[in-house]
Amino acid sequence: MGESLLELGWISKVHGLRGDVIVHALSNIEERFAAGSLVVLSSHGVEREGRIVSSKPYGKDLLVHFAGVDSRESAETLKGAKLFGEPIDYGDELLVHRLIGLTVRERNGVVRGVVVAVEANPASDLLVLDTNALVPLTFVVEVTEESDGIGAIVIDAPEGLFDL
Repeated sequence: MGESLLELGWISKVHGLRGDVIVHALSNIEERFAAGSLVVLSSHGVEREGRIVSSKPYGKDLLVHFAGVDSRESAETLKGAKLFGEPIDYGDELLVHRLIGLTVRERNGVVRGVVVAVEANPASDLLVLDTNALVPLTFVVEVTEESDGIGAIVIDAPEGLFDL
């Protein structure tokens, strides 16, 4: 699989008898799951292309039907598969995948770690650092991105945040 692909979600379970699956989406970009969209399905080291026939909200997840998956039995083979897609260029808009790999430092220059993930949280999404620290996005004051892909996230963290 190409290194440039982004993880979009995963198939959590099968729904019904006609091949529908429940997808837990990591992306909130609706066009990623629109009818006709192509994704890469990856499970147990096996990858295949999947074309979405239909998709609609199902609670906090999506009810998705893939082309050629027309029975519960064939849908069962997809259970647990991760969905990947090509990055979409949104110009200067800052997207989550652009934060991964950036160094987090306080205004005073103290480096706190490197972003390894962004975790959804009702109050404020959290930057997950390689040091296992969690930093609410509300503390971010600046994000710098350089043309070579190296950048930094400057935070204004309250005293004691990294003492937990």
